[in-house]
Amino acid sequence: MKTLKTAIRATLAGLSLTLAAAGAAWAQGKTELLVYTALEADQIKAYKAAFEQDHPSIELKFVRESTGIVTARLLAEKANPQADAIWGLAATSLMLLDKEGMLAAYAPKGLEQVRPSMRDPRAQPTWVGMDLWSSAVCFNTVEAEKRKLPKPQSWADLTLPAYKGAITMPHPASSGTGYLMVSAWLQMMGEAKGWAFMDALHQNIGVYTHSGSKPCKQAGAGEFPVGLSFEYRANKTKREGAPIDIVFPKEGLGWDVEATAIMKTSKKQDAARALADWAVTRKANELYAKNFAVLALPTVQEQLEFVPQDLDKLLAKNDFHWAAANRDRILAEWSRRYEGKAEKKQ
Repeated sequence: MKTLKTAIRATLAGLSLTLAAAGAAWAQGKTELLVYTALEADQIKAYKAAFEQDHPSIELKFVRESTGIVTARLLAEKANPQADAIWGLAATSLMLLDKEGMLAAYAPKGLEQVRPSMRDPRAQPTWVGMDLWSSAVCFNTVEAEKRKLPKPQSWADLTLPAYKGAITMPHPASSGTGYLMVSAWLQMMGEAKGWAFMDALHQNIGVYTHSGSKPCKQAGAGEFPVGLSFEYRANKTKREGAPIDIVFPKEGLGWDVEATAIMKTSKKQDAARALADWAVTRKANELYAKNFAVLALPTVQEQLEFVPQDLDKLLAKNDFHWAAANRDRILAEWSRRYEGKAEKKQ
């Protein structure tokens, strides 16, 4: 009996080793693609699962941070790039990387269906859009009533003395949402009036956060009555039951395009191209549509519950090339004026 038990144990142990070896071999058969992204953490899981379902031989590994932090990291790694691909980063950031010669030119399958305004216009583009995100104001109606605050209708309203200390906003060096707001104000108002507006707004700011989502979450929780954020997070926060109204200021909304790109130095070009191809498919756009109101494929569109159907008509005129070319200068001036109210980095 003892001999039989010993034999069974040995057989099971051998089987376990065999299965482990087989699993390791299977895992080694997969291509691991390192993807840098500024996608919201609650979006990545669904995107990753859908891509890997269609491409079981590729496993996506994500490095996720806010737009400004991802951009800075990619530029810092220029001499020794780590990422294979970028999926979900501002087009203005990708233009900076392209200027440094870091992106591979590639026309994904189905490129002809993408909105011309949401892609690099060259025949072999270095970046291709996924969706568009725009600024929005999250206004806590309960806190506003307590403090007797009027509901703002415009960017100009936010400079009224009534809002002193009541507003939170993303830091433009850390957050793509913060930068698209600053860039839009300077383009809409002209630089002199734009900086004058931000000087007045600064008097009412409680804190500049390092996340584009955080101001809306703070407003939803009642920490601040007013949070400058973007429409995806505003819609999601309101849908989850927070007592907020979403304001789309009447002067026009800052905006940018989330986009995909391939790193020129990646040794996994085939897998990276598979991701670039998939990122413009109808299936991918149907996932983007759950989060954003304006997509790269205009034929795939869903109505977000609390976002106007004609959001694209509310967007400010936006010169991407100007925003990218002047980014360093604008951020340096912004920091010189307003850094004192930035939250401490974790």
